[in-house]
Amino acid sequence: MDISDLRKLVESLDFVDEPISVVTSHRVGGRILDVALTERLRSRCRRGRIWNSRGFLVTLKNAAYGFDPARGLSPGGKDGIFRLTRTHRPANAMMKKIFAGFLDRPDGDALAIASKLGCDIDQLVPVRLVSHHMRLLGVHHGGSDRDVLVLVDYDDTDPP
Repeated sequence: MDISDLRKLVESLDFVDEPISVVTSHRVGGRILDVALTERLRSRCRRGRIWNSRGFLVTLKNAAYGFDPARGLSPGGKDGIFRLTRTHRPANAMMKKIFAGFLDRPDGDALAIASKLGCDIDQLVPVRLVSHHMRLLGVHHGGSDRDVLVLVDYDDTDPP
């Protein structure tokens, strides 16, 4: 899928009555990975003036690399989907956004997303989707027949 096709898909998203909206799917390692966006992500990206930008779309395309739990932590300098943990010290901006700002909020969207995916919040794996341009933050859930990557925020600190 090229950038112009992806831009049209992102522009056509409708979040009415749904916590997530699937924008694209990829076959990765014999499984399907659905990539979903949230109204929360759209709102934050619009505020940051990056929604549907070339950098945003290129990063979104990198979801096609998939998520491999065996190599879940980023070795640095690589594009793809990588796990975020609470153990890195000092806590960085990505950790604060995904944990304190999203997963740990009792009133937050994480509960609605987990419910939509048919799982508990503790089954959502916090991840970052990395490209040369930026980092998108979200959660990954591995289901029985397909995986879902739900993007909820972005990292606006220095590029990777």
